[in-house]
Amino acid sequence: MWLAVLGLILGLAMGYVSPFDIPLGYAKYLSVGVLAALDSVLGGIRASQEENFDMQVFLTGFFTNMLLAAILAYIGDRIGMDLYLAAVVVFGTRLFQNLAVIRRHLMKK
Repeated sequence: MWLAVLGLILGLAMGYVSPFDIPLGYAKYLSVGVLAALDSVLGGIRASQEENFDMQVFLTGFFTNMLLAAILAYIGDRIGMDLYLAAVVVFGTRLFQNLAVIRRHLMKK
C-alpha cells in the first residue's frame, strides 16, 4: 500500500515541477482522465486494505474509467453540452467515498 502512495506522491511532484503545458482544448479530457485515474488508484488502495485486491480488475478499471470519461467529454464537445461534468461528479463522489473508507481502515489499525 505504501508503495502506491509513494508512487502517487512522486508522480504528483514530478508533474508539478515539469515544464509541460497542456493545450486548453485538451484540458477537459485530461481533467476527467486524471480524476478517473485517481479514483482507480484510491479504489486499489481500498481493495488492498480490504485484502481483495486484484491486479487485473485494477488495470481494466483504470483504463476503462479513463476511456469512458474521455469519451463522455468528447461526445459532450460534439453536441455542445458539458457531459464531462457527469464524470466529474461521479468520480469525485467515489474519490471521497474511497478516501473515507481508507481513513477508517487506517484509524482502526
